[in-house]
Amino acid sequence: MVAAVSREFTEITVVGEDETGLIANVTTLLFERGINIEDLDQAVRDGVFRMTTRVDTSEMVCTEETLRSDLQDLGEELGMDVQVRFPADRETQQIAVLVTRESHCLEAIFEAWASGRLEAEVSVVIGNHDDLEGLASHYDVPFHDIGDEKGTPDEDQLLDLLGEYDADLIVLARYMRILSPDVVFRYETRIINVHPSLLPSFPGAEAYMQALEEGVRIAGVTAHYVTTDLDQGPIIAQRAFNVPPDAEVEDLRRRGQPLEAEALLTAIDLHLDDELAVHRGRTELRNPEETTAQLGAPASLDEANPDRPLDGLGDVVAEDDD
Repeated sequence: MVAAVSREFTEITVVGEDETGLIANVTTLLFERGINIEDLDQAVRDGVFRMTTRVDTSEMVCTEETLRSDLQDLGEELGMDVQVRFPADRETQQIAVLVTRESHCLEAIFEAWASGRLEAEVSVVIGNHDDLEGLASHYDVPFHDIGDEKGTPDEDQLLDLLGEYDADLIVLARYMRILSPDVVFRYETRIINVHPSLLPSFPGAEAYMQALEEGVRIAGVTAHYVTTDLDQGPIIAQRAFNVPPDAEVEDLRRRGQPLEAEALLTAIDLHLDDELAVHRGRTELRNPEETTAQLGAPASLDEANPDRPLDGLGDVVAEDDD
């Protein structure tokens, strides 16, 4: 389950090896300091425990510094990693972008950032290859290559960098690696990926090739939150395009890549503006009447689609004949 995101509460994330009594230890500490728990979500995957708690600290009987220190001390005692994010910590949000070799999504993010469209700072680019270091350097953004000669990333180094740059949002801009639960659990509802298919169709690698092999006439792209289940996180935005006759994979890439960038930027904007909530695995707009964001196909498509016949109208006609 992915809970709704809200900036008015303090967020506490606890990650580590699954042990009994972890929740009780944390909730007791919060109760003793006059802190009210508004939402608590927990999960275990591959032996990794994660608890995300959103709490009201407006009437707590200690300072923010003391609470942060007490929770970190408890984490060390329990052998857990504890992150605390107060509302004020998120006033200027920091984006960490993860990349491999494809540049189009990173380029779009940089252009949006340079134009002032993004209400956040692109603080770091992290790659499992060094191909895009020059692009990051052009925008004067630090670049870190955490991959070995085969592109296998060092996730301990990744977590250190995400902590060092205080990442509020992690954007996978065609990052061609699967994040482990150890990473995903620490940043639940704060990792956005773009995938080159209309999910849930064609998850995993070579999505455009899969689409061609299945003979689809309409293909597309999806921006979604990342969970520990590959390409199954809550969908934020999708874009579609027609597959030309006799199309090759490269034809789909040329049509899809601009839409990948567009869908990803839409998802980033909505997240940064706190416009999204997730309920039972489905994203919802908090105030749909106040946004022009295009999550799916344009409204003109609905207008062009026929509105009849519908099942059951035949019964009405039969009654009229009688």
